[in-house]
Amino acid sequence: MGRAFEFRKARKMKRWSAMSKAFTRIGKDIVMAVKEGGPDPDANSRLRAVIQNAKSVNMPKDNIERAIKRASDKSQGDYKEVIFEGYAPHGIAILVETATDNNTRTVANVRSYFNKCDGSLGTSGSVVFMFDHVCNFRINAEGIDMEELELELIDFGVEEIFEDEDGVLIYAPFESFGAIQTYLEERSLEILSSGFERIPQVTKKITAEQASDVEKLLEKLEEDDDVQNVYHTMDEASSGEDA
Repeated sequence: MGRAFEFRKARKMKRWSAMSKAFTRIGKDIVMAVKEGGPDPDANSRLRAVIQNAKSVNMPKDNIERAIKRASDKSQGDYKEVIFEGYAPHGIAILVETATDNNTRTVANVRSYFNKCDGSLGTSGSVVFMFDHVCNFRINAEGIDMEELELELIDFGVEEIFEDEDGVLIYAPFESFGAIQTYLEERSLEILSSGFERIPQVTKKITAEQASDVEKLLEKLEEDDDVQNVYHTMDEASSGEDA
């Protein structure tokens, strides 16, 4: 198994925010998708993907429909996607993806988290190059011939494909998302969820005590309503051994 498998396994084992936080994130994704391509999922591939993700976390159908209706209202403000880059203590690179309707507030909050946790907020481009931007799809594994599927997806640049208890996971370069989504839909393969992730090219092992310092910053960032995703270069297996 490659980096994507290990990254997914580590994140799955990690403590996640409450379900309400997941609903908030998806609600923003719905707004951005509708503003970009309209409220009809059949004509808006980004919205189709967000709805699949909403269903994967058991977001009620009524909530999804209300979010689409709100997003279609011209008085509904839009969210801007903003990336923050910096360092946590002990040289751990941090990349924060946000969706905000008030950039001034978000910048102030993110900066305060870094400052309070002995980190440093960097400039644009300071750490993003340390992460590979990839897309992912989870599809229903029923009736899937893994070898055949892998061969067919090679032409789309798929880097990793593996099966776990929740289905088949596909990882590919960021720019391959649209082509793979179209292929899976045309094949009538059930897409359970999809999205984008940033996988660290190299991770750094630190001591358990140092990891605790980093976790304090990660928790503050993940609790912020404007934050969609947080990525870092800390080795998830960091233990009490010297780094």
